[in-house]
Amino acid sequence: MADNEFLPKLSQNFLEILDDEEYYDITIEVGKDPHVKIFRAHMVILNYRSPYLRRILSTNKKKNDGTIAHIKLPNILPEIFQIIIRYY
Repeated sequence: MADNEFLPKLSQNFLEILDDEEYYDITIEVGKDPHVKIFRAHMVILNYRSPYLRRILSTNKKKNDGTIAHIKLPNILPEIFQIIIRYY
């Protein structure tokens, strides 16, 4: 498979990962009541794609006890975060 075929498929796979409800390892609570939305994500992807989230995640490291990490970002609108998480 040529690179020009591989990269679009890889991008599509990353978008599909965002919708995966089975293998996520972090939840992100975004917004303020009554406009709060919970996003499911993958820490490794967030860590490498966003220096801002890397700093937050470094203080909220996932424990190896099977629990899912959780962070709150109340000062971001859920609609804006949706764009950030999909296209950043």
